[in-house]
Amino acid sequence: MKTLEIPKDGLEGLKQNWRVDALSGFLVFLLALPLSLGIAKASEFPPAMGVLTAMIGGLVVSFFAGSRLTIKGPAAGLITICAGAVTEMGGGAQGWHLALGVIVVASLLQIVFGFLKFGALSDFFPHSAVHGMLAAIGLIIFSKQIHILLGIDPATLKGLEPIELFERIPDSILHEDFRVTFIGVVSLIIIFGLPLLKSKFLKRFPAPVFVLLITIPLAWIMDFKHTEPAFDIVHIGDFWSSIGINADFSMIGTFVFWKYVAMFLFVNSLESLLTVKAIDGLDPWKRISNPNKDLVAVGIGNTVSGMLGGLPMISEVARSSANISFGGRTRWANFFHGFFLLVAMLLFIPVIEMIPNTALAALLIAVGYRLASPNEFFKTYKIGSEQLVIFITTIIVTVATDLLIGVGAGVLMKFIFHIVNGAPLRSLFKARYERAENNGEYRVKVFDAAIFSNLIGYRKLFHSFQPGKKVQFNFSEARMVDHSFMEAFYHFQEEYQHNGGQVIATGFDNFRAFSNHPLAGRKYDPAKQTLIEIKLTPRQLALRKFSEEQGYTFYPQKIRSVLKYKDFPIEKGTHIRYEENLMEKYLEHGRITVSDITLTEGAGQAELHTPLTVVMVSELDQPIPDFALEPENLWSALSELTSGKDIDFANHPEFSKRYYLRSEAEESIRTFFSEPVLSFLENHEKIHMECHRNKLLLYKKRELLNTEEIQNLEKFTEDFLDVLTQKVSSPVAS
Repeated sequence: MKTLEIPKDGLEGLKQNWRVDALSGFLVFLLALPLSLGIAKASEFPPAMGVLTAMIGGLVVSFFAGSRLTIKGPAAGLITICAGAVTEMGGGAQGWHLALGVIVVASLLQIVFGFLKFGALSDFFPHSAVHGMLAAIGLIIFSKQIHILLGIDPATLKGLEPIELFERIPDSILHEDFRVTFIGVVSLIIIFGLPLLKSKFLKRFPAPVFVLLITIPLAWIMDFKHTEPAFDIVHIGDFWSSIGINADFSMIGTFVFWKYVAMFLFVNSLESLLTVKAIDGLDPWKRISNPNKDLVAVGIGNTVSGMLGGLPMISEVARSSANISFGGRTRWANFFHGFFLLVAMLLFIPVIEMIPNTALAALLIAVGYRLASPNEFFKTYKIGSEQLVIFITTIIVTVATDLLIGVGAGVLMKFIFHIVNGAPLRSLFKARYERAENNGEYRVKVFDAAIFSNLIGYRKLFHSFQPGKKVQFNFSEARMVDHSFMEAFYHFQEEYQHNGGQVIATGFDNFRAFSNHPLAGRKYDPAKQTLIEIKLTPRQLALRKFSEEQGYTFYPQKIRSVLKYKDFPIEKGTHIRYEENLMEKYLEHGRITVSDITLTEGAGQAELHTPLTVVMVSELDQPIPDFALEPENLWSALSELTSGKDIDFANHPEFSKRYYLRSEAEESIRTFFSEPVLSFLENHEKIHMECHRNKLLLYKKRELLNTEEIQNLEKFTEDFLDVLTQKVSSPVAS
């Protein structure tokens, strides 16, 4: 439990955290190597240039970055732009060199944008349009990679638009190469099947690692090198001699050149800035990145990469999320990820050239699926039906035309919805509010509309408040508040309250929300006040009945939990926005709260949600030191490097074998875990238990519990509290 001590930066941070960051960097390297090869190949670049990009992102950009935990490298979201640039500029080596010139010019502009503090411009684009753009990219990736997975010659696909590629899928299935397809299907089974396994140890490792461990031997056994066409195997060639000044600027006076400069600059900057913001929300130490500094750093990396032959890089969301889950603490994790890629290109090129391209196609199909999965449509619809319309509009226009026109269509649709819903024209681009300060308390009255297009003004307002004070927002004079503002306001509220302040929102009594989602947009509607009808699910009906029988007070609504789980180990590398289905009552020893929470790991399209039921005991009479206790498994040996030493008890080998116990206060912990406590835990089913600031958090498993399991967990909690107060001298085994 080292969540309270913020890791040092710079050389001191390297000295303090090198073991943890090196381990995380190595695991991210295993994920980045195959993805970088696949992204480069799909982008019509030499495959190894994807690895070069990630190397530069780690070895160079780490020293300039404004974020601590993001991993820099090539991204699937830029595949369509890179491939389009290469194709429109002549294709092959010529198109590659000319596309590099585009990347360098766009990167230099990106550096200028960073110095001009344009990082806040990412707030202007509505989330539904951005997610629609990414979903469209996912569909475009799938439209080409499905043919590669089936063993079709990529040369026969050149020049085809996404819709034409979809139309050719039946023909490719009829002409598939069975041996190539077999390895591709095995890869897909691994990628989509691994998360379904119960083994927590296996889930910790990136699926691409298992894909390579299985498909390389399969391709060797099938002798792909001699029996399959050259396009079915990764080709690196003389990598080191191909690195040089490769950028060609001879088309700088053409429309095509500047069209792709605009595309690279827009999508690259937007994706990178959104990732930085999302990863800040997962940072266990809640550090705030400098988006403008990070934009400059990415621009520097892109300039170097483009000159030498690499792809444009961003702060990549999937690898950055993985870095957090692997225990990365500082920017050195990104550096080590680049270092291990360098070692791989120095020593293991012969092994890399044994990778079948169908396996890389499977990895990219999985990326495309995450970008455009049915869950993305459902999540968007839950926020509001108008968000789904914007999302789908962006997808259709992007697939039919290009990215810039697609995003423009999404933004235009958003404006139409806002005007129809009552947003005054005068406030579309101007934040209109009154701000007053009295007796150390800020009061803000919001007028007209608080929406995505004037969010930059409200961001400046958020940053103007001194920490540790009370801030009250009154929305009674507003007519429209959209989802983008609600999400930004939530993040401000969370950050401000984490730093000791208080944020209150009032004036929504006469607003109608567009959905039951807590961050849904809403408009002024005095005829229908915002009393959202609560329709209980079967689970909530069962919990309500259970509450009545067991003497609990039951609250089915979602409730924000901004501070409740702050600094608990369960929130390390995850985010807990809300809890719902709360059941509360008082025991003899304190207050017990049972609730359903959702752990959010990753961000964007790499976001994973894990619902579970937890018990929290507060208002305890006796002091308890901070600790974290969890069942021991194969991952615990690695956890000791990232989360602290396992505290064992020589007189209780069974407890030491069953549990991984960590704490900053080992002496106090050895006193607290007395003979009765250790015996109790040895004779009951394994449990996850955490304590922070004299509050106990317990859960059985990372799943929702039924009423019988909740009753058993409550009984366990009561018996454990009895042991602490010496009221149970010889606990009975369950």
